[in-house]
Amino acid sequence: MSRWLTEEDSGYGAIEEWDTMVLLEVMHAEDKKAVEAVGKVLPQIAAFVDALVPRLTAGGRLIYIGAGTSGRLGVLDAAECLPTFGTTQVIGLIAGGEPALRQPVEAAEDDEAAAEHDLRSLRLGELDTVFGISASGRTPYVLAALRYARQLRALTGGFTANPDTPLEALVDYPVVVLTGPEVLTGSTRLKAGTATKLVLNMITTSAFARLGCVSGGRMIDLQLVNHKLWQRALRYLCEATNLPEAEAEALLRKTRSLRRAMELIRQQE
Repeated sequence: MSRWLTEEDSGYGAIEEWDTMVLLEVMHAEDKKAVEAVGKVLPQIAAFVDALVPRLTAGGRLIYIGAGTSGRLGVLDAAECLPTFGTTQVIGLIAGGEPALRQPVEAAEDDEAAAEHDLRSLRLGELDTVFGISASGRTPYVLAALRYARQLRALTGGFTANPDTPLEALVDYPVVVLTGPEVLTGSTRLKAGTATKLVLNMITTSAFARLGCVSGGRMIDLQLVNHKLWQRALRYLCEATNLPEAEAEALLRKTRSLRRAMELIRQQE
């Protein structure tokens, strides 16, 4: 039987017998290792982003695809891109569909036919990018999706926490983050999941910063859909333009867009 790095015994033993504080201290120490592991693969992440940006510029989409925890993390990052960057170009697919976001649909990760079906439903094209997320690097649903994407000449990338996996060999831009064995043996929702979230944060934030959705370190395409975001936009506009708050608020109410408000101010300068 094959053994993967993420499935190996952590060596900590019977953690269920430990004092709570001791267990938390060990988990915290292990989480730091996840951050360090991501730091070692920044060139891999940068290479993927640099290949992704021209496709997004041309109107293509970034499609995350995964199963279980990996799929949920992809859907989460995709969902955050509309309120953060004002874009619908990032899509998250999870094995088992929407029900799998709220409850386990474990058998779905083995459904290779569903992967192709899910991508067909999006009318995947060669301007699109498919980023497979699989801590094991061996999830059949994810591998099938990547094979289909390659057939259509879409760009491919992927995250795995194991070395020498089928996923790494299959994609154009692998991101291999060796987080090591989990405190709770085999539970990749822990360190591997933490590393996954860090990597996805980096991909979308750096890509959309490159695409002009950030100005002065501020989100200029954030959606003004609630009081918090309205106040954030108002504060950003005042900081960027030195407008009095009343004038800035009036301009935001007129444009309903922080980006548009800033553009109007610059045109008047």
